[in-house]
Amino acid sequence: MNWDQIESNWTEVCERIKVTWGKMTEDDLTVIAGRRDLLIELLQKAYGYTRVDVEDKVDQFAQALHP
Repeated sequence: MNWDQIESNWTEVCERIKVTWGKMTEDDLTVIAGRRDLLIELLQKAYGYTRVDVEDKVDQFAQALHP
C-alpha cells in the first residue's frame, strides 16, 4: 500500500499499527493522522530506533498492507 492509500484508510491502518507497535497510543495515532513523518518521529521516541531503522520498518509495514 502506498502512503496516500494509508492516509486515506488511516482508521483501519491504526489497528495494524497498534498490533505492530504496541507502544503507540490512541492519542499518538490521532496526532499522527496518517502523516508518515510524525509516525517515524513518534516511533523513534517510543522505541529508540535510529531514523534509518524506523524508516525501513515503516516502509516494510506499508508494503505488507493490502489495499
